[in-house]
Amino acid sequence: MSDTFDYSSLFLSPASPVPLLVSCAAAAARGGKKRRAGKMQACARAAGEGLPLVRAPARQPLAQRLPSLHETNRVVSCSARVSENISHKIEASMDHILPASQDHVVKAIEAINGGQVIAVPTDTIYGFACDACSAEAVNRIYEIKGRIHTRPLAICVADVPEISRFAVVDHLPHGLLHSLLPGPVTVVLKRGENSILERSLNPGLDSIGVRVPKLDFIRSIARGAGSALALTSANLSGRPSSVSVKDFGYLWPHCSYVFDGGILPSGRAGSTIVDLITPGVYRILRDGSSREETMAVLGKFGFVEAS
Repeated sequence: MSDTFDYSSLFLSPASPVPLLVSCAAAAARGGKKRRAGKMQACARAAGEGLPLVRAPARQPLAQRLPSLHETNRVVSCSARVSENISHKIEASMDHILPASQDHVVKAIEAINGGQVIAVPTDTIYGFACDACSAEAVNRIYEIKGRIHTRPLAICVADVPEISRFAVVDHLPHGLLHSLLPGPVTVVLKRGENSILERSLNPGLDSIGVRVPKLDFIRSIARGAGSALALTSANLSGRPSSVSVKDFGYLWPHCSYVFDGGILPSGRAGSTIVDLITPGVYRILRDGSSREETMAVLGKFGFVEAS
C-alpha cells in the first residue's frame, strides 16, 4: 500500500518569487564571481526590485511540514492515494479543523446527514464517523483507511436505550448495558431481523459491535443525526491508533470536518470489545483499555467467560 500527499501549496504560493530566485541562485553558483554577481542581480530584477535572494529550504519531515491547527482560510489541493487502486483529488480547507465543542455539533450533524465522513474524538482514540445507514458514506470510510470490506465496522449510538433499535438485547440481564455503558467498551450483539441498519453495513454478518462513548460531543452528534454512526479508528488500516489529530494529519483532506479534542489521555488501546451474543457467557475479542473493569461488571451479573 502506498500513500502520497502533496502539501507544497500550503507553504509556497504559486505567485511567490522564491522558486525563481532559487533557480537563478543555483545557476549563478556555476559561474565565476563576476558572472555570479551579475546573474544574481538579474534574478533580483526579474523577481521584483528589492526582494532578497532566498535559498531553497532544507527538506523537513512530513510531521514538521504539516500545517498548524491555528492556520485558517488556506485552501490545500491534495492528490491523495489511499489504496493501491483509489486516488482522489480533494480540496480541503484548514478552517474545517474545528474544536470538538458543543458550538460545532450542528456542523457535524449536517456533515453526517449529508453523507460525509468526519473525524471525531471518543473516550479512547480518534475515529472516523459517518451515517451507518448510508452505503456510500460507509464505503468512503473503507476507501480512506485502505481497509478490506470483510473487516466489520462498529456503530456508535447516543444512549443505551438506542441499542435495541439496532441489535438484540432481550437476553441480557436488566441493568447490564447501563453498567457497562457509556464507557470504553464495544458490545457485540446479534443484529436481529428488526434492526434498522442497512444490510450494506458489514454484509454477511448477523452481529454488530455497538459503542456508547463516555463523551458528550460524539453522543450529541449521534443524537442530532437521529441514526447510528459507523465508527472506526482514524488511521490507515494497520497503522497505530490516533490520540491526537496530528497523528492522522495526512488524512485530514478526506474528511468534511476534523474535530480536535486535544490529546486523548487513555492511550492507543481503543475500547474493550466483548461478545455478549450468548446468554450468560462473554468472550473478550480485544483487551482494549478496560478489560478488567468489563470482566468485573460481567461477573456481578453472573456471566462467565467462554472457554
